[in-house]
This record gives sequence, structure tokens and C-alpha cells, in this order.
Amino acid sequence: MNLKGADIVLASSEQLLKVEQIVSKYRDVPGAAIPILQEIQNELGYVSPEFIAKVAELTKIPASDLYGIVTFYSQFRLEPLGEYHIQVCHGTACHLAGAEQVTEALEIAVNTKCGSTSKDGKFTLEKVACIGCCSLAPVISVNGKIYGRMTPDKVRSLVRDLKGGDSRGK
Repeated sequence: MNLKGADIVLASSEQLLKVEQIVSKYRDVPGAAIPILQEIQNELGYVSPEFIAKVAELTKIPASDLYGIVTFYSQFRLEPLGEYHIQVCHGTACHLAGAEQVTEALEIAVNTKCGSTSKDGKFTLEKVACIGCCSLAPVISVNGKIYGRMTPDKVRSLVRDLKGGDSRGK
């Protein structure tokens, strides 16, 4: 199965077993495609093409239908997140305060575009509508930690620090 636009990350046997366990909980539940995919996303962090193929095999739901669900709803990911999940606020306050320049600096600093993960798997960049810290605009979130009043220079400095450090302690 080839899903255009999705980098193939081979699933481990443990992950596929987890998918089987999740699907088995919904055997007699009609219309369970979305709950199955949500639980896979929650448990494994993403819904890979291999997971979609396994769900299709076990449920007899066409893989194309499952892929349509995963690509329609923004809650689903086809790839695992990078070590650092960076969200750039593009709400009105952040947009007016320079979110686009912050985004461009981030894309250059981590060598990937918003909506994707760097080739080394270290950084995932996303634009989000609003983080809710408008008084600190422009704002980014790194693994849930908020950084306010960001500038291109501050972004470059932060990325240098992240490249040399541990993701979960930052």
C-alpha cells in the first residue's frame, strides 16, 4: 500500500500487536473506525500507513476510507513527532507581532518546513491557530513549554540550545 505524501516508518511487531489489541476491543461496535484510529493515535503517537493497512485487514474497512479519515481530521498524524514538537502560534496577536518571521527563522534553523519533521527526526514544526498567550506574542511552544516574545534571533539561539540538549527536560 503506497500512501502519497507519507514517509514510511516501519512498524515494530509490538506496535502491530497493540493495533490488533485496540481493534479487538471494537469488534462488535458499528462505525468504530474513528474511535479505533483515535486510540491508535493516543497509544502509539501516530497512525502509520502500516497501522492503517492492519486496521483495514482486521476490520474489512477499506484502507482508502481509513486514510481519508486520517488525512481529513487534523488530530491524526501519519508520522511520529520529532523529539522536539515546536508549535508556532499564528493567531491574530502573534501574526501581527511577527509570527511569520519567527516561522521562517525556525524553518531555516531546523531545516524543515512547517507541517513536517526534520530528516534527523529531531524537530516537528507546526503552525497553530492560537496558543492562548497573546500578551507574550509572538509565541512558540516546544514540547508544551511556552516561549514568548520570540524573534528570529531568539529562535536561532533556542534551536542551538535544543540541538545540544535533551528534549524532555527543556
